[in-house]
Amino acid sequence: MRYRYTRYTGEGLEGIDLDELVSKLSRLLLSSGFDNPYGQSYGTSDQDDDDRSLQSLHDAILDALLNGGLLSDDAVQGLLGDPADADQGGGESRLEELIQELIRQMAEQGYISLDSDEAPRAGAGAGQGQDTSPARFQVTDKSLDFLGYRALRDLLGSSGRSSVGRHDTRELATGVEAGGASKPYEFGDTLNIDASSTILNAVQRAPAGEGGAIDVRYQDLMVAQGEYQSSCATVLMLDCSHSMILYGEDRFTPAKQVALALAHLIRSQYPGDALNAVLFHDSAEEIPLKRLARVRVGPYYTNTREGLRLARRVLERQRKDMRQIVMITDGKPSALTQPDGRIYRNAFGLDPMIIRETFAEVANCRRAGIMINTFMLARDYELMSFVRRVAAICRGKAYFTTPYTLGRYVLMDYMDKKTKTVH
Repeated sequence: MRYRYTRYTGEGLEGIDLDELVSKLSRLLLSSGFDNPYGQSYGTSDQDDDDRSLQSLHDAILDALLNGGLLSDDAVQGLLGDPADADQGGGESRLEELIQELIRQMAEQGYISLDSDEAPRAGAGAGQGQDTSPARFQVTDKSLDFLGYRALRDLLGSSGRSSVGRHDTRELATGVEAGGASKPYEFGDTLNIDASSTILNAVQRAPAGEGGAIDVRYQDLMVAQGEYQSSCATVLMLDCSHSMILYGEDRFTPAKQVALALAHLIRSQYPGDALNAVLFHDSAEEIPLKRLARVRVGPYYTNTREGLRLARRVLERQRKDMRQIVMITDGKPSALTQPDGRIYRNAFGLDPMIIRETFAEVANCRRAGIMINTFMLARDYELMSFVRRVAAICRGKAYFTTPYTLGRYVLMDYMDKKTKTVH
């Protein structure tokens, strides 16, 4: 039997909650390109290598330990050691050892996956070995699901709501959970027979026969009604144009956090609902939700019309009572896909042709029975007028919010539909 001996780094990783650490690292794990706003687009840039290197993870953990409140001041001082002993050599400091151990624990518990087969070695300099390229890590689905759960918990906790259910309406329908008055059975109803009412109808129609037999016929059948709970199909439409990370503010990372929280909410509380994600930029594309946390903004314009068109096509495939688009954006429409496939771009002002075609697509959504709720992350007068016009055409809502309040507004709007009457 082979044994592996490692240096002791302190009981219980110095009392650090690994889940809390992962929450503190959410900005790194959901990186949107804010640190390098002039980098290339997602998926093909050197910046992705930098953000996914173990050196970046090492630096983020160090910052979380020193400035994130995970450790007491005494614990930090104990890890840093006596500055007078800094020139004595003797290997790594206890803080460096702790960071390496935390990275190993994150990999072992499935929050990250390392490209190499071995965890970072003690003394490896934050994941860099000799004569090798910097080691990298990948964010796992478990980590993304956990971040969605924490985001949902924090958002609902701040609003004073502890639990949610399915979308209740004022309508009644036959179902297993009886909550309303009985009704005569009609073809297509769930066979949730109300036995007492059915027998009573049969007895009133014809008294019990010989031997006490009761003749129950089709017209005697009564079924119990339950509250009708609607289902909803939602397309989360995210603007990933360049402006989402400019002007000194990262607006795309909060949008991705909202998407993860909404996905966790639907999976855990509204299993009958559907959620899809559409990115719009120079063009538009539908992406799997598990890929959403890994995408970034790029040097793009804003093709709102193409995003709405793709979202409408996705929703038209859904057979749900409610269909809606949740659009998160901060910029004016500045691009348009022409009939021949070429992209027309104009970033100066509100181009009349782009606006006209965008409004036409909003009208198409209304005719398809699709509501558009727009969450605007900018406060320019022209943009506010544009968003209000979109809401008026499709009878949706317009929210003028900030990256800090975006999540609360989106989730509250989604859950408020429990009180809407479905016709």
